[in-house]
Amino acid sequence: MSTRAVLEVIALDAEDAVAAQAGGADRLELVTDMAADGLTPPSRTFTAVRAAVDIDLRVMLRLTDGFAAGDVDRLVGVAGDMRAAGADQFVLGFLGADGDVDLAAVERVVAELPGCRWTFHRAIDRAADRDALRKQLADLPGLDTYLTAGAATGVDEGLPTLLAEARRRGEPGYGQTLLVGGGLRLDHVPGLRAAGIDAFHIGGAARPGGWNRPVSTPSVREWRRMLDED
Repeated sequence: MSTRAVLEVIALDAEDAVAAQAGGADRLELVTDMAADGLTPPSRTFTAVRAAVDIDLRVMLRLTDGFAAGDVDRLVGVAGDMRAAGADQFVLGFLGADGDVDLAAVERVVAELPGCRWTFHRAIDRAADRDALRKQLADLPGLDTYLTAGAATGVDEGLPTLLAEARRRGEPGYGQTLLVGGGLRLDHVPGLRAAGIDAFHIGGAARPGGWNRPVSTPSVREWRRMLDED
């Protein structure tokens, strides 16, 4: 395929960021506390990472484990602080107790991010109705990506959903990039690329030593090679 696939790597700090860029990552998702599946990092971490690398950087806006928005006023304040620090790309996504998108919370946070691009993260994989969620969010400014495995359990189970959504590209609610991540393995890549999917997200796959070890440049490079071959 002629279009270079996007490779996004989770980074916890500047060391991770440098290693990921050296391996060929196109973009970073910056988080802290992977025991809670990734929360908003301190602004000083963003500043250090931004100074260390020149690839795109998306900052997680999530204060607690799970997909409830929690304290929306605090979220809005954190979003403003990150903007003041220079962040201009973000990752967010909130659900209500019923599994529907918490549109009010999303809209309040997005209102603090004028001109910024953002990803709706894997909350979509826990949504009661993925299609309804997409259509509710379709016109929000800046939304250009969905991070999804197609299922809460990961890509193995979600593959049929990913392929079906790829076929709907361009329909209302399906204009955003499909960024595949969550239990993603190298052997998934050829079929996903053949379906026209061109954005991939890795976390643990970039850390063969586990989350207590830094990102491995050779591991990222292996993913880069695979994506460039397909």
